[in-house]
Amino acid sequence: MQHLARLLGRGRALEVLLGAEDYDAALAERYGWINRALPAAELGDFVRKLAHRIAAVPPAGRAAVKDRVNAITLAPVDDFRRDSDLFGEGMRTPDAQRQVQAAAKAGFQTRDAELDLPRLLGRLSG
Repeated sequence: MQHLARLLGRGRALEVLLGAEDYDAALAERYGWINRALPAAELGDFVRKLAHRIAAVPPAGRAAVKDRVNAITLAPVDDFRRDSDLFGEGMRTPDAQRQVQAAAKAGFQTRDAELDLPRLLGRLSG
């Protein structure tokens, strides 16, 4: 949550986290969730060139940039721990336990269900 809220902003983070929809690469790019969407045929070349440019930066420079970007954009560790604690508390409620059991019975743990998550979640809540 910490990362998505900072990356996407409040409204879009709520949409993503509560809506549980699938997003294609173009929309994820527009939302700022991913850096860029590329056709599969261009991906390897782009990644290779980017990796070479990054590798050309002296190690101390890479470390300094990563350290500062992380300090500016990531939440404090205690905020991540709080999110984890809240999730754990929420999953222990009777409602959550019933939904988890229903999801397991509906095949939630399968690849097919993961690929069709919005439909499965709609079926469970409907």
